[in-house]
Amino acid sequence: MIHPSPRPLTLEAAKDLQGLLRAEIGPGLSEQELDEVEGRFGFRFSADHRVFLSAGLPHGSPSWPDWRHGDPEDLRERLSWPVEGVLFDVKHSGFWYPAWGARPAETSDALRIARTELATVPQLVPVYSHRYLPGTAGEWGHPVLSVHQTDIIYYGDDLSGYIQREFTSRSSGHSRVRATVGFWSYIVEGCPETAFATPHDPYATTPAEAIEHLRMLALERLIGRQVHDDQLVQAGLVALVLDVEAPSLPLLAGLPHDEYGQACVLFEQVLTELGLVSGLPADDTDLPWESARWELVRWWLRLIVNGSMAPAAGGGVIAYDGWGVLARPKALKPLVGLVNGWEANERSPRKEIADAIVTEAERLIAGPWPPRTD
Repeated sequence: MIHPSPRPLTLEAAKDLQGLLRAEIGPGLSEQELDEVEGRFGFRFSADHRVFLSAGLPHGSPSWPDWRHGDPEDLRERLSWPVEGVLFDVKHSGFWYPAWGARPAETSDALRIARTELATVPQLVPVYSHRYLPGTAGEWGHPVLSVHQTDIIYYGDDLSGYIQREFTSRSSGHSRVRATVGFWSYIVEGCPETAFATPHDPYATTPAEAIEHLRMLALERLIGRQVHDDQLVQAGLVALVLDVEAPSLPLLAGLPHDEYGQACVLFEQVLTELGLVSGLPADDTDLPWESARWELVRWWLRLIVNGSMAPAAGGGVIAYDGWGVLARPKALKPLVGLVNGWEANERSPRKEIADAIVTEAERLIAGPWPPRTD
């Protein structure tokens, strides 16, 4: 299929797009300011991203990167987040890009190669929250990518289509998305599985805990995390053994392996029968699935504390699907710092860091919820 050449975004069209935003719009960045941002942080804006920021600078929400007055550390973290997310999955989920050659047996060697190779890939530049544009100078029409580790999807044919989808719930209809950057396009289009299940062991010992587990799996599905059919069946079996009553629960729990394809439908029926569907939070704030994510962060913390999930793995899930998407609340930053410290000490004893992650998780759970986010 031959894609038409993308049309350049004009300053007038960019201003019209900004009229759709739920944000304050400040004066646009001058050419000198844009050059200074690129020089300071070592990347290049794509041409349409540059025009968009020249038309006006959205602010008033932490989801918008403030290229004029923002905290430099926060901006660097946003810029590094896509690469760090890939490295997290290289380490914890077995991700490997075929063009890098054979994966080394040692995780430390795999991470070293991955980091070196990723340094040659066009950088992804944050547009809003976890939505990114490839940073390639002078180029128009890149699709906007929604980035969660290696769970990356197209979220707009181009910057204009993305703004309409994100802020007006309108779609441009016929998609003309085109692959523009090899590595990132591979993850979107060619990686056989780009979302990974939460690495935890079953933990429920009471009916209430079993029902909570079903609800948390529903929330993970809601925000786009991978939940495998066998996890749904296992959660149903545990709930059945603990005497949770729902007409479809025995059907879910008793599914033979060759009928696991029915698990999702039966799981939804169980949720409805238990009255859980009506209580699921809505996606009604500027941050994607904000209420659901805060519920999940608390659950993930509890899994860390009760030993159902390894401290570093649990902290990583919180970092990438909690802290990062929730606009990096300061309350979670100490925990994320400990996770980063774990990843930076590949060859060193890590028990102290793991213990510190558990202690921080206990402190967060003991406090008000959600914790202060300023």
